[in-house]
Amino acid sequence: MESSRAARRNHRARPSRRRPLPYIALATVAVVGVTAAGTVYVKAHAHSGAVSSPAAAPSASASASGSREATVEPVTQPTVDYDALLAKAMTSVTPTGDQKVSVAVLDLTSGESATYGSAAFDTASIVKVDILATLLLQAQDAGRQLTATEKSYATTMIQNSDNDSATALWDIIGTADGLDAANKTFGLTGTTGGAGPLWGLTQTTAADQLTLLQQVFGDDSKLSSASQSYIQGLMKQIEADQQWGVSAAADGSKWALKNGWLARSTTGLWDVNSIGRVTGTDGDAYLVAVLSKGSTTQTKGITLIEAAAKAGVAAFGENSGSSTAASASATD
Repeated sequence: MESSRAARRNHRARPSRRRPLPYIALATVAVVGVTAAGTVYVKAHAHSGAVSSPAAAPSASASASGSREATVEPVTQPTVDYDALLAKAMTSVTPTGDQKVSVAVLDLTSGESATYGSAAFDTASIVKVDILATLLLQAQDAGRQLTATEKSYATTMIQNSDNDSATALWDIIGTADGLDAANKTFGLTGTTGGAGPLWGLTQTTAADQLTLLQQVFGDDSKLSSASQSYIQGLMKQIEADQQWGVSAAADGSKWALKNGWLARSTTGLWDVNSIGRVTGTDGDAYLVAVLSKGSTTQTKGITLIEAAAKAGVAAFGENSGSSTAASASATD
C-alpha cells in the first residue's frame, strides 16, 4: 500500500508535458492627438493576455475585428477666439480726433460671431429697419397685412431714407414704447427708443444691431418669412447715392443694407452708421453692423465705417478655409 501511494506521489510530482498557452498582443487603439487643422492621430498600445487557442497573433495594423477591440477617446477641437481676431483686425482701423467705432459681425455659414466695442451710439437712420420690423411684428400679431399707405412709407423710408415717412411710421407703431416692446420680443437688450419724435436719437449697440439683423435675415426669427423677405427686398434696393457702408466688404453688389448719418447740433460732429448683409469674397454670407460717432464730416465717417466693415469681414474670411476633415493612422 505504501509503495502504491508513493508511486502516485511520484506521478503527481512529474512536470506536466502540456505546452504553455501562447500569448498574443491585443492592440487597443486610442486617440492621442489632434492638430489645429483637425487631423486626428491614432496610436496602438500593446497589451499581453492569454488566449485559449494556439492561433498566430494578429498584427497591430490589422483592422478591428473579433481578435482586436478599438476604443476612441473624445477629442476637443481647438476653439477660435473670434472676438480676439476682430480686435486684432481692428488695429488696422485708425480713428482720428473724437472718432469712435464699434463693429459686430456674424458669419451665417459657420454661425460664429464677434463684437468689437460695447458703447451705445445714436442710431440715426439705421433705426428705420427697426421701425419697419416693429410695424411688421405688430401687423402679424394683429393678423393683418400692411396697408397701401404703410407700404408706401416703408418703401421711401428704407430705399430713400425719407425722414417724413419714418416719422409717420414711428407714430403708427407707438413711438418709443412700441419700438421698445418689439425689441424686447426680438431679443435686443441695449436699445432704447428716442424721446418723443426723435427716433434718430434712439440709442443702440453694435451687438443689438446684429441681433436685429438676425431677425431680418436669420432662420430663428419672430418675423414671418414673408415679413423678412419684404424688409430684405427693400434693403437690396437702396438708392445709388446711399450704397456705401457695409457694402464695402461685399463681393460686388451682393449686399442688402441701411445706412444712417446725422450731424449732432450740440457738437457739430457726425454719427455715421451702417448695417446689413453682405457676401464676402470668400463666398460666406455675413451680417455686419458698424456704428460710429465723432467724425468732423460725413465723408470721414463713411471712410471709417467702411474700413471697419472690411476689417471685420476679413477677420472671419481668413479663418473660413481651415480644414475640418479628420484622418486616422495606426502604428505598432
